[in-house]
Amino acid sequence: MVKHRCGWCIGDKLYEDYHDNEWGTPIKDDDTLFEFLILETFQAGLSWITILRKRENFRKAFDLFNYKKIAQYDQSKKDLLLQNAGIIRNKLKVNATITNAQLFIKIQEEFGSFSTYIWSFVNNKPIKNKVKNYKDAPSNTNLSDTISKDLKKRGFKFVGSTVVYAFMQAIGMINDHETKCFRYDEV
Repeated sequence: MVKHRCGWCIGDKLYEDYHDNEWGTPIKDDDTLFEFLILETFQAGLSWITILRKRENFRKAFDLFNYKKIAQYDQSKKDLLLQNAGIIRNKLKVNATITNAQLFIKIQEEFGSFSTYIWSFVNNKPIKNKVKNYKDAPSNTNLSDTISKDLKKRGFKFVGSTVVYAFMQAIGMINDHETKCFRYDEV
């Protein structure tokens, strides 16, 4: 039996694997939430497949997304990152990653975990949309606007509403799998 997948991932094995095993699965683990937050900020203005193809390079370059280490990065580490052809070498995004790591820790201190903070926006229950065609899914919503504003107020960078919405989709806060997709009822 052929599995029906969301149209955006068809034809690329890496995309299909990501879709089948990760995208839209509710994540509550702070380490994984941080990884997705950083990957989504680097994705701003680029395609997600570009980020997926560089994901392992990002993991190596950013100490497996260890936000405690990243929060301590100094100028020499920034310089190394900006010379690393395996990642997106954008100075503003590299600086934002360090700032966001520091602020991620502050949110943990305030709420007990980043997960508690971010999932509180949906009362710890994913929103299940009824997307028939992935092209009809929104790129942002009032909820992503609210979360974006709150993150920005706290000092986070590269967390516009569209980035936040993509993050919410990736971590399963929003189920935007197409209704005919085999993952729609799984997540």
